[in-house]
Amino acid sequence: MSRPLTRLFAAIACVVAVVGVTSACSSSTAASGTKVTLGFSAWPGWFPWQVAQEQGLFAKNGVNVDLKYFDSYTDSLNALSTGAIDANSQTLNDTLASVSGGAQQKIVLVNDNSTGNDKIIAAEGITSVAGLKGKKVAVEQGTVDHYLLLLALAEAKLTEKDIELVPMATDAAAAAFAAGQVDAVGAFAPFTTTALERKGSTAIATSAEFPGAIPDHLVFTADFVKDHPKEVQALVTTWFETVKWIKDNKDKAVEIMAKRGGVSADDYKSYDAGTTIFTRQQNLDAFTPGTTPAHLNHQADRIIDFMLETGLVGERPKIDGLLDDQFVKSVKE
Repeated sequence: MSRPLTRLFAAIACVVAVVGVTSACSSSTAASGTKVTLGFSAWPGWFPWQVAQEQGLFAKNGVNVDLKYFDSYTDSLNALSTGAIDANSQTLNDTLASVSGGAQQKIVLVNDNSTGNDKIIAAEGITSVAGLKGKKVAVEQGTVDHYLLLLALAEAKLTEKDIELVPMATDAAAAAFAAGQVDAVGAFAPFTTTALERKGSTAIATSAEFPGAIPDHLVFTADFVKDHPKEVQALVTTWFETVKWIKDNKDKAVEIMAKRGGVSADDYKSYDAGTTIFTRQQNLDAFTPGTTPAHLNHQADRIIDFMLETGLVGERPKIDGLLDDQFVKSVKE
């Protein structure tokens, strides 16, 4: 998707009040005339984008962002794959699935790693993944929690054929489990909070048990990166400034992110350990080629192998050029 590249400059600082939130615009930078449509959905590692919007950090870094929230994560994946949006917040797993289907995309930033906020939650009496044999398990097919379920089943010497998979959107799956309609659910925060409302329920597997398996990213269409590198750089720079703002203004940030997630501030704080937000250095380390789960190229190869083995993709996708670290490298220390 190509748009004419124009830039607007402002000579003075401005303060804009939107629905009770006051945001400052820098006197040295102003929003670009090229609008970037950025998608995100319900995941703690992506809610900082809401903070960036409400605190005027996009405009401060000279980028005009149309921040689009998707109630359905799958809809956001489809929107990026079809070019309906320019960038999206999504997992490595789902990006690889899109690329295998022919989408031209680039990963330019690691937002975080899931370190516990993706969970397989089971009803009272089911104390291990092995106990899922013959049980109804709700999960959104093709998403990262489906992948986590398959990883956990494989570790327990089971396959998807050993359970009764009930496909449904993650929010609906969590609600169905809480209502006692299924025996287990694969879900991510904040929907795990809904699922755990079921009396006696417990997490029998989490992403903490599979280090590095679920990295989350800022992903652009390849054409947008080629045509508008300044806007891409501005978004990556904004991300790190937002992370710093959150660190310096924790209570206000939690209030903003909890509201976006539809949960209480206390619930949101409980997600902290389960999502590890990456620093610039952690980004650089992840983008560097290597042979451990900390390296994206290694993790991508493992995910592709698993997707091929389980039939989630028909052939090995070409990922040359998928990982693009130039923008992280250009962010000042």
